[in-house]
Amino acid sequence: MRCRVTGASGGAADGVAGVPGVEDPGRLATWIAANGGADLGELQGVALIAGGRSNLTYRVDMAAAPIVLRRPPLGHVLPTAHDMSREYRVLSALSGTNVPVPELVASCTDAEVIGAPFYLMRFVDGLVLRTVQDGAQLAPDQARQLSDALATMLARIHSVDIDAAGLAGFGKPDGYLARQLARWQRQMELSTTREVPGYARLVERLSAGLPASADGTLVHGDFRLDNTLVRLGEQPAIAAVVDWEMSTLGDPLADLGLTLTYWADPGDSQWAQAGVGAGVTARPGFYSAAQFAARYAELTGRDVSGIGYYMAFGCFKLAVVLEGIHARFLQGKTVGEGFEREGPAVAVLIDRAHRMLDESPLGQT
Repeated sequence: MRCRVTGASGGAADGVAGVPGVEDPGRLATWIAANGGADLGELQGVALIAGGRSNLTYRVDMAAAPIVLRRPPLGHVLPTAHDMSREYRVLSALSGTNVPVPELVASCTDAEVIGAPFYLMRFVDGLVLRTVQDGAQLAPDQARQLSDALATMLARIHSVDIDAAGLAGFGKPDGYLARQLARWQRQMELSTTREVPGYARLVERLSAGLPASADGTLVHGDFRLDNTLVRLGEQPAIAAVVDWEMSTLGDPLADLGLTLTYWADPGDSQWAQAGVGAGVTARPGFYSAAQFAARYAELTGRDVSGIGYYMAFGCFKLAVVLEGIHARFLQGKTVGEGFEREGPAVAVLIDRAHRMLDESPLGQT
């Protein structure tokens, strides 16, 4: 087996029921036991962690402590997407930096174990704030502090010392946006199940308006509130940043633009109905999208006056991602609930992208 281990694990799984994506917990338990020791004890249960729409995440209950398993989705896996070893590499690199990530346990590239490559990491105790109901537990002052924590975390990601972290060669910052535009067009061609009005015109507009190359940094690729684990209290804190499957080296404003694509301002009913963003950020106390962008600019010194293009690009990228998820849904290959919403959201994103290019989305002049 071609596996890489950084910690201990292990144990049998007698009587443990399988779940889609991990149908044979006994085989997983055997692999864990053979690749790191037995200090976590026996495998006692496996459960899908709901909410993810791309790579699948499972809680694996061991006798001593829970761990987390990440693997690619079922069916319709696009070329170059869902690379477990790449996600594992960036998490390894960020260990010990001021960007908190889960502690890694082991990585395996042998698809025979559970049907796909996967990696394991320690469980991080924290809240995922995804729905308006999740956000109801936040007081306005906590929401404001969490907004600032998110802006600060994005700035930290973009200030990681690439060479010191061992991420040189993790991506090619020069020409990043042009390559991204070409890549996501290819993914759309492989994913699309129907004619998408406005898509071809959007590609033309994005191609014509490509900004000049910016400074290259580590980019998360899908940074948003519900890709963090949060601990509340008098001073809310981000316990870990997760879901690094789209990370690379590239234009940091593309990261900011995608974050703002997810951000719902108060009164943005269309966004809430589309189900694209978490919806939590529309609650009292959260920064507006404009305030979030301004705080990021203050922290980094970057000029965000052209963020409308990057927000449109974020809508384009997310539309392609959701079209791929919609294709898996039609094939009956999705695991969990809520996937029927992804198809209709594609048209909303395409329309919003055009408006981002037509207007000053954050009130800039």
